[in-house]
Formats: sequence, structure tokens, C-alpha cells
Amino acid sequence: MIRFLDILSFGLEWGYVLVFFRMLRTFLPLRRNRALRVLAFFACGALAPAVVYSNDFYGLFGVLLGFGAYVALLHRGRWMEKLSAVLVFCPALIAVNYVTQDAGGRLFFGLTNAPRGMSEGWTEQELLISTAIHTASLLLRLLFWTGAWLLLKKYLRQITANLTAGMWLVVDALMLSPFVAIFTIIFFLPENPIIVYPICVSSVFSGFGCIYLAAYICASMRTAYRVRELERKQAYYRDRMKDEDRVRGIYHDMKNHLLVLQAQAGDGQEIRRSVQGLQDQIRAYEDYYHTGNEFLDIIIRDKARAAQDKGIDFSAMLSLEDSAFLDSLDISTIFGNALDNAIEASEKLPEGQRAIIAKAGRIRDILVVSVENNAPPEAEAFGRTTKKDERAHGFGIPNIKKAVERYGGQCSVRTEAGKFLLKIMIPVP
Repeated sequence: MIRFLDILSFGLEWGYVLVFFRMLRTFLPLRRNRALRVLAFFACGALAPAVVYSNDFYGLFGVLLGFGAYVALLHRGRWMEKLSAVLVFCPALIAVNYVTQDAGGRLFFGLTNAPRGMSEGWTEQELLISTAIHTASLLLRLLFWTGAWLLLKKYLRQITANLTAGMWLVVDALMLSPFVAIFTIIFFLPENPIIVYPICVSSVFSGFGCIYLAAYICASMRTAYRVRELERKQAYYRDRMKDEDRVRGIYHDMKNHLLVLQAQAGDGQEIRRSVQGLQDQIRAYEDYYHTGNEFLDIIIRDKARAAQDKGIDFSAMLSLEDSAFLDSLDISTIFGNALDNAIEASEKLPEGQRAIIAKAGRIRDILVVSVENNAPPEAEAFGRTTKKDERAHGFGIPNIKKAVERYGGQCSVRTEAGKFLLKIMIPVP
């Protein structure tokens, strides 16, 4: 039975090592070298099960120095990111290991009359009880780190992807309190060691709470930025709608005036040419897009003009009479970004190859949107960009996906046969 429990303990130990390793890797990416990645896993396997005893100066700070060296050498990131990893995960690791180890020892000696110290004098039953308690403590560690991983992995990704250097310093300052608390209380152990337990638990949850708080602040800032950006776009398109109404009114009057002038010109070729030039300049207003959504009409009109100015053949066949459930900000995000990307890609092509086809319509209970354009020969794989500011460009396709997913839809992109195709499907409620 003891042999079986030893094997089970081995599996449980490496199980929570793996979970802890993945959690830390999510927060801080590993070095790209494959050999260093393998080394990182086994180094984590040596650190994660570390046992710290009360008033154990060398053990306590040995784990701290080892963990700091592990993060500094085997993980990528800025120094403040690595400091955050040490401030969050090292105290949590020490606290969990200390509480499970100490509580297990107290339980064992409370259940048996085994002599303290070496285990040579223990009976077979006492050895079995000790092994069973050790296995149970490892199981608790595995359950704890698995639960922490499931709860925090989304927030860990948000932090590492979006926090600025200034915010990293704020996060480090917040995480410093639980870090100092856990090291101080274990090193300067009070007369009643049970007092350490709630402080260990509160320190762990304080550190994890800082992660959640940082992720919440980060998400709030991104949301506020996105709302301001889209509100500016909405205000712009509203102004454009007013301008369109005014220009179309002027157009109807001017069209009639030009017809009268053309009739009165007789054989005056110069006047005819002037009239024809004016008619050509305002003819674009006759081809006004009617998609069934006034806000989208202005967006398409604006993008069509931009495409025309750049010598791009622009074609739009859009029917969005059933799009009332879509927020105007999301319409701007989806169609504005999709067409901007298509126009930018088309500019890289010779004029004869520049073409964009936009389609949208309802197929049964699904609103289907597609934007297709010829892809440049040097087009990169999706997820890369040729823009100088890659970070700014990253708001395009990802923001489209976020807007589509808000309605339970799907967004896919692919490049094939020299064409780039963006396809969106949104269920109609």
C-alpha cells in the first residue's frame, strides 16, 4: 500500500508542477530556445515542491533566490514583469507548501504517538499514515493550483498583453504587501504557529486579487479607449450624413441648371465641355448606396470615395434591412476596419489589379458579410502586418472579431488564389 501511495504521490507532485509551470508560462513567456524550455520545466519541477519550515532563513531565502534566478534566466519579459512574477508566484508557492506541509505534520502527530524527528522508529502503520497524509497534501496542492489556473488564466493573458510600463510598477507596488507579509510571518514565527495559516491564505489571495485588479483596470482602459475611438467615428459619420443631405439637395438643383445650360448652349462646344465636366464631377452622387441602414450607407459611401481616389474598383452589394439589432458602433467597427484593410492592401497592387467586392445579406437566420480584395504578392500570413506601427494595426481584425462575437457570430479570414477574403456570420435574433 505504501508503495502504491508513493507512486501516486510522484504523479500528483509532477501534476501540480505541470499546472504551476503552465500558469507561470502564461504570465511570462519562456525563452524561445527548445533546450531552455525543457530546462525550465525541470527547474520548475525542482522549485515547485520546495518545503519551507518555520524560522528557516536559508530555506526561505534560498527558494526566493532560486525562483528569482529561474524567472530571470528562463523567461522572457521586461524586468518589471519578471519582478511581478516573483512577487506573486513565489509567496503563493511558499505559502501553499508551508500550510500543507505543516498542517499534514500536525495531523500526523495528532493521530499517532510517533516520535518526532527521524522516521526509523516508526511502525508500519505510522509510516502508512504518514505516506497517506503526504499524498493527500500533494492532492490539495494540485487542486489548488488547478483551480487558480482555471480562474486566472484569462486575466494573466490580459495583463501581459496590455499593461504599460507605468502600470507594471503600480502592480508591483500592490503585490509587495503580500510578499513582505508571507516572508515576515514565516521567518518571525509567533508562539502559536496556527496564526500563520490565515495570513498565508490572505497573502495568496491578495496576490491573486492584484492580478484580477490589474486585469480589470487594463480591460477598463482598453474599453474606454475603444468607446472614445468609436464615438469619434460615430460623430464623424453623423456629420457626414448631414453633409450628404445638404449636397444631395444642391445636386438636384444643379443637375436641372446644367440641363438648362446645355440646352441653351447650342453649338458652343466649349460650353458643352464645361457642362459635361461639371456633370461628371457630381455624377457620383447619383450612385448613392442604399443598404437598408442609414449609418452604413455613409460608411460605404465614404469608403467608396476613398477607393475611387486611389484607383480601386469598388463594388458593394449590401442588404442590411434586418440589421436593426446591430449597434452603430459595431457596424462602424466591422465595416470600417474591413474596408480600410482592403483599401490598404489594394494600394500595393498595380492599378489594373485593384478591386474590392463587399457583400452582405441575410441567408435564413444568418447575416453573412464578406469583403474580398486582391492580395499583394508579398502578402504575409494572417496575424502579421506590413504597417510601420504594428501595435496600432492590431486593433483592426481583432476588434472586428470582438464586435462579431458580441452577437454570437464568427469571423474568419483566409488568403487563397491571390485573394484575401474576410467572412462574417452573425445570427439574426
